Amino acid sequence: MDRPIRVLMAKAGLDGHDRGVKVVARALRDAGMEVIYTGLHNTPEQVVKAALQEDVDVIGLSILSGAHLAIFKKAMNSMKQSGMTDVLLLGGGIIPDEDKPILEQMGVKGLFGPGASTQEIVEFIRREVQKLRSAVL
Repeated sequence: MDRPIRVLMAKAGLDGHDRGVKVVARALRDAGMEVIYTGLHNTPEQVVKAALQEDVDVIGLSILSGAHLAIFKKAMNSMKQSGMTDVLLLGGGIIPDEDKPILEQMGVKGLFGPGASTQEIVEFIRREVQKLRSAVL
């Protein structure tokens, strides 16, 4: 499968700050990925529904509101109910270090906070999607 990596980027919850997610979305696009940005104030269920409709490889949730544990839990449950076992769930924003192991145990594959380089995010996505695609073959 040589199709471009498809990434859905979203802001979930009531958080209204979207500069960071837009910067990352642009970097992913510039790296050759197809990027869909759903905008602000999505529910986790809306994000997963959009990701399913768009047939994406990756969902990136940006959360600065402090509701990351609840939002990621709802997103992961919705992904499982939809059979999306081959889609990466990534997170960005302000996530306390003590919550990262909880999110990783839930199934969130990558967490990128302020200061993470866009190149690091691009490389992580490429590597993890390649693993998923190889496992399918």
